[in-house]
Amino acid sequence: MKKGMRLIIPMVLVLVCGILVLSLVLPQNRPVRSPDKAYRHLIGISQANLTEPWRITMNEEIKEAAASHPEIRLIFTDAAMDTQRQIKDIQMLIGYGIDLLIVSPNDSVLLSPLIAEVEKTTPTIVLDRNTSGSGHSLYIGPDNLRIGQLAGEFILNQLGEAGGNIVEILGRADSPSSQQRSEGFYQVVQAHPQYQIIAQLTANWMQDQAEDRTKEFLIITQQPIDIIFAQNDSMAFGAAIAFDKLRARRAGIIGVDGLQGKNGGIELVQNQILSATITCPTGGAQAIEYALLILNGSQDLPRNIILEPTLISN
Repeated sequence: MKKGMRLIIPMVLVLVCGILVLSLVLPQNRPVRSPDKAYRHLIGISQANLTEPWRITMNEEIKEAAASHPEIRLIFTDAAMDTQRQIKDIQMLIGYGIDLLIVSPNDSVLLSPLIAEVEKTTPTIVLDRNTSGSGHSLYIGPDNLRIGQLAGEFILNQLGEAGGNIVEILGRADSPSSQQRSEGFYQVVQAHPQYQIIAQLTANWMQDQAEDRTKEFLIITQQPIDIIFAQNDSMAFGAAIAFDKLRARRAGIIGVDGLQGKNGGIELVQNQILSATITCPTGGAQAIEYALLILNGSQDLPRNIILEPTLISN
């Protein structure tokens, strides 16, 4: 073998090994812009969790809205109800070179400083739980105060002047969404002394926790319960299961979300498991609509978009 060839072969081997090492070290899930499927904008979506059906629906609506826009590509992350994990998710997305961030915060207070910092270089759309200050391009979320008011108005119409005993099932006591729904609910109900809220249970938006908390309360109280306001449909369904197991008569139950599909609020109302559900728009489709406007340089866009709820009853 010629001397020149003996020198070249080791150099080639070193180059190949270097490429293999880089392929292991560099992020594997960063999208690659290929000629056959080119895109111009990379959008990162940081989701608080994917245990709530409402949040799964939000992601699906984002995907559906983006499907007709080949010029954008999406990257999703799931914080699994862990704020520190969501901070790392957002930092990772920024490291990927995203052009715009869509974030639904697990804790809007703790995430506010990071989102404000991100906004300095990357436009940011916040969904569901608004952050403090103005450190984002746009907020899109449901009218939670009105959701609570609709629940209260429905109860007044259902029970009439006779009044009755009410149990409220909260998502999270420290959640702005939960607090605003309670505030709207109280605004309507507390003006009528014949209505008594005899318990507030906290179930963290989860069906199984709502079933457990409701069972625990039914065991320790002999008071009649005329109606339950649960702050989402999953918790409302959990309360219905608890009643069916422990009481001969199920109380009227109101949920929130109004989702389609199996055990979604609309099906539960149709099957008369719930008395009513209140739609809570996710804002997923609107997020893509406004993301495209922002990325294309549109000016004079709104800072806040509040989505109106609708009551659906038997």
